[in-house]
Amino acid sequence: MNVNQKKVAIETLGCRLNISESGTFADQFRERGYAIGKLRENVDVVLINTCCVTQKAEATCRNLIRKAKNQAPKAKIVVVGCYAQTAYDDIKKNLDVDLVLGSFEKSYLFKYLDEIEATHAIHVEKNKNFFSSRSTKAEGHTRAFLKIQDGCNYVCSYCIIPRARGESRSLPVHEVLKEATLVIDEGFKEIIITGVNIGDYKDGDKNLLDLTNALLLLKKLERLRLSSIEPNMLTKDFLQTLASNHKVMDHFHVPLQSGDDEILQKMRRKYEVKDYEQVIKNIKAYFPNAGVGADVIVGFPGETNQHYQNTKKLIEALPITHLHVFPFSKRKKTLAFSMPDEVNDKVKKDRVLELIEIGEKKLIQFAKDQEGKTFKVLFEKRNKNGFFEGFTSNFLNVLLETKEDLNNQIIKVKIKKAVRDDLLGEIVQ
Repeated sequence: MNVNQKKVAIETLGCRLNISESGTFADQFRERGYAIGKLRENVDVVLINTCCVTQKAEATCRNLIRKAKNQAPKAKIVVVGCYAQTAYDDIKKNLDVDLVLGSFEKSYLFKYLDEIEATHAIHVEKNKNFFSSRSTKAEGHTRAFLKIQDGCNYVCSYCIIPRARGESRSLPVHEVLKEATLVIDEGFKEIIITGVNIGDYKDGDKNLLDLTNALLLLKKLERLRLSSIEPNMLTKDFLQTLASNHKVMDHFHVPLQSGDDEILQKMRRKYEVKDYEQVIKNIKAYFPNAGVGADVIVGFPGETNQHYQNTKKLIEALPITHLHVFPFSKRKKTLAFSMPDEVNDKVKKDRVLELIEIGEKKLIQFAKDQEGKTFKVLFEKRNKNGFFEGFTSNFLNVLLETKEDLNNQIIKVKIKKAVRDDLLGEIVQ
């Protein structure tokens, strides 16, 4: 590397969408002659891509900003993303960074970078730009995150994301195919299509099913995986189409949030418990060995013990394999912020821990159920213990003892044994 070459450190917090967008930032910096470095490497710029989904996420952002200022005191500190959008004034006033770019301003990063004193906040509701993004090989990934959609038109009472990312908008089908082709040509074997609400994808009269069909026609694409998708968008016709193509991975993340209809209504979700149950039933009908992920919010205002017990019973009854449990976090400028009957923090914590334990048991049993089965595994890296690691189609981690370099290779593997939620495999000759 040229000793005079500028360097940037990119720190990413939050969701897969942020990972995808950080990949694009990295590409853009490289195109402008920057090397990608780390915080302690005397970098010229630190870009922090932030999250605001919970109070804890915001606190993590603030801590990382302070860490960056401490470890890279001479660097320009640039804060982008959702927290930058929702807490612009607070960041500028209290954290003394050089540049704050919200969810839409980030499109103009390099316009502002050399003219930091001229920056200003752009009102999220009045800007509909689409910041296209995808993973790159230079980041060390073997699965590519491809952003197809941004923003959300839902008004869930607890959620700050629509304020952070604006209304729903989508990348046109031809642009998605162009980005996907670039990703495949770079060597990626699996694409994960991602967005804030991918089920709301629209390009004229084309929807997510049309886009998925178009992607599956790409001859060089070997594996396609969906990120989180709302239950009301996961129709029977959609699942039937997905099941007819071997390229589609049998893992679905379907947010639940609550297993009680009264709480779902207060959350302003677009389904009832019976609808969610039917969606999961349909998934298992078309993908019998599917991994099923779900998010649950515990301790929503007004959640009684009976409401909670309804959620607990539903989770125990459904074939959910990857459960993510979150305590309710008050977000300013959301409807739930001022709702009465807040749940005691200790009660919330106890409920969270109980559901986490249930989720762990279900995942361990799901892993146990895979013993003796054969999968095509995309291997990603060798771990510190010398095993090569990769993921099954239904999103379980496989460990393989081998001296071969299997990075970014799809290998047929038989599962010998499950060790908690890890699978020990052997190559099928």
